Amino acid sequence: MEHVTGLVSNFWNFGIVFLLVLTVVVFIHELGHYLVARWNGVRIEVFSVGFGKELWGWTDKAGTRWRISLLPLGGYVKMFGDADATSSTGADVPMTPEEQAVSFHHKRVGQRAAIVFAGPAMNFIFGILVLALLFMFIGQPQTPAVVGAVTPDSPAATAGLQPGDKIVEVNGQPVRRFQDVQKIVRLGVGEPLDMLVVRDGREISLHAQPRVQEIEDNFGNKHRAPVLGVRSPEADTTEIVRHGPVSAVVTAVGETYTIVETTMTALGQMIAGTRDAEELGGPLRIAKGAGQAAQMGIISTVVFMVLISINLGLINLFPIPLLDGGHLAFYAVEAARGRPLSPRAQEYGFRVGMFLVLALMIFATRNDLLDLGVFEFVRGLIS
Repeated sequence: MEHVTGLVSNFWNFGIVFLLVLTVVVFIHELGHYLVARWNGVRIEVFSVGFGKELWGWTDKAGTRWRISLLPLGGYVKMFGDADATSSTGADVPMTPEEQAVSFHHKRVGQRAAIVFAGPAMNFIFGILVLALLFMFIGQPQTPAVVGAVTPDSPAATAGLQPGDKIVEVNGQPVRRFQDVQKIVRLGVGEPLDMLVVRDGREISLHAQPRVQEIEDNFGNKHRAPVLGVRSPEADTTEIVRHGPVSAVVTAVGETYTIVETTMTALGQMIAGTRDAEELGGPLRIAKGAGQAAQMGIISTVVFMVLISINLGLINLFPIPLLDGGHLAFYAVEAARGRPLSPRAQEYGFRVGMFLVLALMIFATRNDLLDLGVFEFVRGLIS
């Protein structure tokens, strides 16, 4: 009974933060579609955060119905000329010239592509702006790439790393911060590391072989990850650097690129089979992460929101029908051919896209349930 109470309590606490984070990033995404559509003269019929039955809403002077809907796991902008919320064409419905002028599907292919691209682009812009503001007013932690401690019998100890060593290069990549070392080790999935360190003013080349093992984070989450066996210096060595406006934006763009690069590399490794696909998470694990970020404070929650926003923008650009990237792929074909694909070809494409998205959601949710221990809990009830 205590376990059940804990699950319900955690879901409640984590779920509220998750819904708040999701609502913000979905609103930002749909706002991108909305603004560029209005800029191109498209009439917006509905702007909805969530799906299903309307819980609350109002209609503005332009005739757009702004609404909060029952199921808060997403949102949409329904433009004039759409047959439904997925922007399916209503080409079989006759329109007057005045109606065609404000219809999404009667706009030039470049205009339609800009409207679709604006959603993911807004997620990236939001992430960059929020990071830039954090770097300006809160500061960016800069931990020197110096070995604070070496775990006995670890790959680092075997390689000959010693406390006080300054790591300047790993596998040919320059290292500026301790976080750079962590990123390289994490993405390496146990691959060997050729390291250049500075010790007592001398450069020394070392070779390390990280070990993939089960680790536990501060919240008790267990997962398998490559481990080198070094710890960062004491906390008082971390410098908080506040950037000026230009430097903050440039640094934020760099951090956003790093997030995208890390995500794409990890996905590529999962597809290739070199990384465990169970690391792929869905809504439940995102909710769990949101709750844990909230426990660490408002700044951690904001950074978590930035990560979700950037990854939402990235995933939506994948060329899968049903996602924004799938629409952009269709528009690219239309631009190259001078005419759109046939309605039947687009229908088959969206069916394939629906299957892929649903399959991915089912797999990710299965991973979430494993991570949350739900299967073990159920097994305990019936055994």
